Amino acid sequence: MADDIAIKVENLSKYYRLGVINNGTLFRDIQSWMARLRGKEDPHAKLGSKYDPTAEGFWALKDLNFEIKQGDRVGIIGHNGAGKSTLLKLLSQITSPTEGKIKIKGRIASLLEVGTGFHAELTGRENIFMNGAILGMSHAEIDSKVNDIIEFSEIGEHIDTPVKRYSSGMYVRLAFAVAAHLDSEILIADEVLAVGDAAFQKKALGKMNELSTGQGRTVLFVSHNMAQIKNLCNKGIVLQKGQIIRQDDNIQDCIDYYLGRKDDNSEITTTTWKNDGRIYDECMNPLSIEFFTLDNKLITGAIDYNQSYKIRLVADVQKPSQNVDLWFNVILGAEKIISIQKPDSTEFKKGENVFEFIIPEKSLLPNDYVFSLGSSIKNTKWIVNPYQFDIVVNTVIQNNDNRIFDCKLL
Repeated sequence: MADDIAIKVENLSKYYRLGVINNGTLFRDIQSWMARLRGKEDPHAKLGSKYDPTAEGFWALKDLNFEIKQGDRVGIIGHNGAGKSTLLKLLSQITSPTEGKIKIKGRIASLLEVGTGFHAELTGRENIFMNGAILGMSHAEIDSKVNDIIEFSEIGEHIDTPVKRYSSGMYVRLAFAVAAHLDSEILIADEVLAVGDAAFQKKALGKMNELSTGQGRTVLFVSHNMAQIKNLCNKGIVLQKGQIIRQDDNIQDCIDYYLGRKDDNSEITTTTWKNDGRIYDECMNPLSIEFFTLDNKLITGAIDYNQSYKIRLVADVQKPSQNVDLWFNVILGAEKIISIQKPDSTEFKKGENVFEFIIPEKSLLPNDYVFSLGSSIKNTKWIVNPYQFDIVVNTVIQNNDNRIFDCKLL
């Protein structure tokens, strides 16, 4: 392996058998195995599920080959189920490949899920030392970084509390701070910025930029937020059904390919989105999003900033509620430019609802923007998390000049 290569993957594949024992602990696996030998129901099976020993499996990953150089910031892109998280778990040595080889030069700090690698009964401070020890650092090395980790995480008053009592936001703050500050040559992060408030997400992105560009650390980053991918990464890998369908040294080319643009950019069709079933809520289930001119002509290419246009959202409502918030964030790079809100007076009716967000002419300057749909039940839950869902359009729009954005229900 060349001196400048941090990660080299050769013919990497991972196969999962559907229905086999895998309860997470040996004791629970033995209980399941003994129950099946006696012809009894698996005590750890999900309600209504049946074990089929003849069931076929599937290849979560198949024949992946790529190299990542030291200091590269690689965005791994793909729809749910494409194999992104499986790939990161293999690279982090959490699970083993079925076929192929992985060669890694340097230590890896992984942040795959909230609290991965934490012991629930230990305090935050104790978990910092445990994670450092796993990376091979001495007590003195870890001790020299503890204060920086605590300061970055902003949970100093709770650092000596067992982490089982932490909220998800506190978990991710501490987990990210540990992964970012302990000495490792490679940082792997999977949707870590989907948790936590906007201020922390911005702070974490800045830290990851500092690690990769200032300290030369190699970064692998998975996210469904294309704005974050574009802002952080310089190279990209696109996965689909466990296979690499695109690798590029230009992250924008990868994003464009993933979002359906042609290589020559002669036609842009990302102004249309259809729900593939990944999002559902009976109070407001988005079905489609399209851009139209004011005379109702569908826009499939770049938007003329000299003309007004509108975003049309079609949604199915089975349980009308006045507690539903609905908006679009307009994002340039990693910064939100404006937020287009649904007026509080907008009413939902049972069945199909059509919302139109009117955007006046010359409201935004020419550039590539992300229109990120957000929806939630007031103070209760997300319907659509705007940090995990977006539509990218190549549009010509200008910074907000305090114009009024209207939304109406048709």
